[in-house]
Amino acid sequence: MKVWKGMRVLPEGTRLDGTSLIAGFHGIGATGYWTVKFLVNELKAQRKCFIDYEHAPAVASQAEGRIATPYEVYSAGRLSLLKAEVSPVREKESEFYRELGDWIVRSGASEVVLVGGLDESLRSDGAPYRVVMTSAFSALGGLPSEPMFEEDRLIVGPVASLLNVFEMSSFPAYAVLAFSNTERVDPRASAVAVDFLSKRYGFAADTTPLIKGAEVIESELKIIEEKEKRPSGSVYS
Repeated sequence: MKVWKGMRVLPEGTRLDGTSLIAGFHGIGATGYWTVKFLVNELKAQRKCFIDYEHAPAVASQAEGRIATPYEVYSAGRLSLLKAEVSPVREKESEFYRELGDWIVRSGASEVVLVGGLDESLRSDGAPYRVVMTSAFSALGGLPSEPMFEEDRLIVGPVASLLNVFEMSSFPAYAVLAFSNTERVDPRASAVAVDFLSKRYGFAADTTPLIKGAEVIESELKIIEEKEKRPSGSVYS
């Protein structure tokens, strides 16, 4: 029996030749995760491969009548979509994202876009997002008309780990970071990211479900806030 450690991709030998890979993870507002999850459904993407990791959390779920594993890659035309249902165990996060980045570099993907959230309190203008790119992506023309991430700020988490791997590997990659609420899931931020991606990659996407989801969350929070403002002796519930 073959013994393995670390990360492996199944089926073995799976490649992403010539595709643009969109990847999102749990983070501020769960922006990256919900963006990719939405696009998988919206684009009717087909599951292409599994990413198996030695230290992945022991969790599974069911989606569309089949088991949804922690890390999967989907295919939709010239796009690949990496969906991460959970984060790896904390003490192995750095190792996982390094190995994942190394595989992506070798996979044949033409470029990678990482989707994440950005603390909305840092917003200083009307732009709903910021972009940051590797030197290799900039050398190919970059995104000259887009609002750039400020130089005096830090990116943390999976997006930062993967950007570091891609920069050191001279691989073309960039991140789109939508301003997001830091205390809850923020579907509006995901809608911003989807709009950006649809324009760049030329696909149609109806973000109405994301906006409606945001409105439901905001309405529920408003009700809670109003209840908390009422006098403690109120007879109303």
